[in-house]
Amino acid sequence: MRTRYVNLRIPTEGNDTDSVELVVEDGRFEEILPADSETAAGDEHWVNLDGALVLPGAIDGHVHFDDPGFTHREDFASGTAAAAAGGVTCVVDMPCTSLPPVTDTDTLENKLKIIAPKAHVDYMLWGGVSGNMMTDSRWRKKLSDLVDSGVAAIKIYMLSGMDTFRDLTSGEILDVLEQTHRLGIPVGVHAEDSSIVDELTRRAAERGEDSPRAYAASRPPAAEASAVLAVIEACRATGARVHIVHLAAGEALDAVSAARFENLPISAETCPHYLEFTIQDFERLGSVLKTAPVVKGEVDRERLWQGLVSGEISFVATDHAAGRWPEEKETGSIWTDYGGVPGVELMLPYLYSQGFSTGRITLQRLTELVSSEPARFFGINHRKGFLRPGYDADFVVFDENDRWTVRASTLHNLNRYTPLEGRELTGRVRATYVRGQSAFERRLDGSEFFAPAGTGEWVRRGLV
Repeated sequence: MRTRYVNLRIPTEGNDTDSVELVVEDGRFEEILPADSETAAGDEHWVNLDGALVLPGAIDGHVHFDDPGFTHREDFASGTAAAAAGGVTCVVDMPCTSLPPVTDTDTLENKLKIIAPKAHVDYMLWGGVSGNMMTDSRWRKKLSDLVDSGVAAIKIYMLSGMDTFRDLTSGEILDVLEQTHRLGIPVGVHAEDSSIVDELTRRAAERGEDSPRAYAASRPPAAEASAVLAVIEACRATGARVHIVHLAAGEALDAVSAARFENLPISAETCPHYLEFTIQDFERLGSVLKTAPVVKGEVDRERLWQGLVSGEISFVATDHAAGRWPEEKETGSIWTDYGGVPGVELMLPYLYSQGFSTGRITLQRLTELVSSEPARFFGINHRKGFLRPGYDADFVVFDENDRWTVRASTLHNLNRYTPLEGRELTGRVRATYVRGQSAFERRLDGSEFFAPAGTGEWVRRGLV
């Protein structure tokens, strides 16, 4: 069916918008025309959006939907439903929080078979290289085959708490980057210096310290900065494209920016919780806000906002990683409480409210941070991330004036808790479309519609 969406506005430059009509056919934008264009073919279906702002569908490039293996925390059905309700039309799921982890084509195919019937929105998958697989003489071949299969990027850890996906040594990181440079795929790095964190954690245990402040002190900004500097040296040595995931420390961002000034192929993302919260909030909220890396100080937070404005930070992702609530967040010790927060449903509304509405970022920059820049990084900017003819008709109908209060009980992921509980936001998703089909709608009577599970599709890097 050919559908024409009328009476709407789309972002252009800065904070400007244009009144247009979107013509969608076969899941793609056929035309984007000025408002009040001539009536088209008689079999065209018209949808009036009542003057709403329409944004390109958001892409969350860093989620842990835990399927298969840890579905007591999240699964692909609940995670992608939350994504749809938050205006996210494509998620990129991490390889490390599945059993087995996605480190070869067999585990990739196993995961795809399980999650495909569950997805409400489109999805990509990270592949990974763990310390566990480095003793296998076939790891280079496995990595090459994984890349050929269409994974979005490759994930590695410099510090990991997972027995099933251990971190790499500095020599192993160089080996991996040499291979990914040859294969032409970027590597996302969890950048924390294990020697610093392990030593500070040991000292805290010896002193019997058990508090959010103690946990934060064990993962200081210096641990991030040290790890990022090591990544930069490896990038310089290999020429590999590297990306710092969930960057939280201003000092680490300074290092990334200096490396980019050298024209090294390095980038970074940050997350809403680092833009909103500090160590003082962590002390107040406790493990509801426990993540790795940990939130930092006010100076770090403001440096991250500055990085969003300047372009030093390429895009925003959520690192959506919910633990079982409340059991895994209330174990009795900060050291054993699960580290991770849900976020996929709140990323776009949060950045609109606390970024655009406050004047920190322009509307144009908002769409870059959540749509066009992640599309570029994951090699799908030829089909997603923009409102353009020929592109997938992924878009969000956004209510700019809806002032609402975040309540975990009304979210849609499996374990419903959030450090943003009680926060009033301005702007909310009214409807989400994936490839021209309604994936989510918030109706006037308060009811909600979700597309059936299984309507989301696997998107492979670089392929049409």
